[in-house]
Amino acid sequence: MMIPFLTRSKSREDQHRSSGDTLTVSVFFDDHYFPHAQATKRVTQHDWGVFNKHIRPNLGRYLMVDLTNPVLDVWVREQLVAGYQRATINKHIHLMNRMLNLARHWGHIPQHNPYQHNIKRLRLGDYKQRFLTETEIERLLQVCRSNRHPYIYHIVQLLLLTGARKGEVRTMRWQDVDFNKRIWTVPLSKNGRSRRVVLSSAAVDALNATRAVTEDLMLPTKPDSFVFTNPITRTAYHSFNTVWFKVRGEAELNDVRMHDLRHTYASLLINRGVSLYEVQRLLGHSSLQMTQRYAHLEPDLLHRRTELLSGVINTSLRD
Repeated sequence: MMIPFLTRSKSREDQHRSSGDTLTVSVFFDDHYFPHAQATKRVTQHDWGVFNKHIRPNLGRYLMVDLTNPVLDVWVREQLVAGYQRATINKHIHLMNRMLNLARHWGHIPQHNPYQHNIKRLRLGDYKQRFLTETEIERLLQVCRSNRHPYIYHIVQLLLLTGARKGEVRTMRWQDVDFNKRIWTVPLSKNGRSRRVVLSSAAVDALNATRAVTEDLMLPTKPDSFVFTNPITRTAYHSFNTVWFKVRGEAELNDVRMHDLRHTYASLLINRGVSLYEVQRLLGHSSLQMTQRYAHLEPDLLHRRTELLSGVINTSLRD
């Protein structure tokens, strides 16, 4: 009896290895990574933009197996030479590392390759928080008020009064604000979830003043209209950077970022006795650990709290 010739079928490992030998970085992103991201991530536009601008032009034709550390180190170094901020490059590194991890997980590249480790993030140095003093706030608002931009004064007001992120303010719509309950619902925050912003009476006044400006410009204020509508494009502003750089320069606050208005909001609350837990809720932080950066603002407040017992104990001793 003849024994039939048995051909050994390719193992799953062999198939994956051979696919890695022909799979380019661009094909991996288009056919594998991005469809997976669309199914598992709430927001994918950032990944799409980063890849097409910062990865595809230089690395797209490389095979995944040839994406070794010498190649990746040159890619990072070229971005530094081009003048990109380290924090920005770290966002590009994050996407690249995520692609490498998934390629390993799916078997397109070896699990353990001594020449294909994940890229180390660039060191940013000690982060320096900037808090505006009350005098600086007054000076900034005066400059904003005199600026020809129709909204910058109200934008800065709202950032200082709510601690919101500039992107949240930029894409804010009238339908997101419940004026009766004084609640602004951000449909999609930085952590991918919606969050509620509690509005003070001053914040409500700023929004009402914004509506008046919009009506004077004969721009729409329908529920789905943007609160800060660009009069030229008649949609949301792409950014506030140009006018922000101008007003901060005139206010002699060149070291202040727009995001520092959020830090200032938190510092003003804490220095007036608001607890870190309450600040966490107001800022929309997902954990108290994120709010701990403001803990150094508490010492004077804690000293004042200890004095609450001084009178009680001294009275007892005298008795």
